[in-house]
Amino acid sequence: MIKKTRHTGLVVRNLTESLKFYEALGFVLWKREIEEGSFIDTVVGIQSVKLETAKMHASDGSMIELLEYHSHPLKKEKVNSPSNTLGCSHIAFTVDDIKSTCELIKTLGGNIVNDPALSPSGAVKVAYCHDIDGILLELVEEIA
Repeated sequence: MIKKTRHTGLVVRNLTESLKFYEALGFVLWKREIEEGSFIDTVVGIQSVKLETAKMHASDGSMIELLEYHSHPLKKEKVNSPSNTLGCSHIAFTVDDIKSTCELIKTLGGNIVNDPALSPSGAVKVAYCHDIDGILLELVEEIA
């Protein structure tokens, strides 16, 4: 049985650039390393893989893991993921100030899908946006 979510993994095009993006949003780098060999080949299901990972944590202890595949890089054009993408749709972050976070994301090279919207219950404001790789993020500001 699952006890908790350990981390969310995000495949990125350029680890250094993505680190800058997520650090600017408040994540802190915990561990950065190169992984290769039979163990990681088995785990990811790709032979002769070489990837670089960066584990980052937020102030509440939640973690994301950024992965750049050096041996098998993505050849696809950057596309902003639509919200109905099959599989993992988005990752949601709670923020203190949604408007300033949206502005920061635009400044860092991401884009905003919608201006912050107040939920029908009035409990939260929500905005979807994309990081610099087109990965869909949800920002949520809790209204006191």
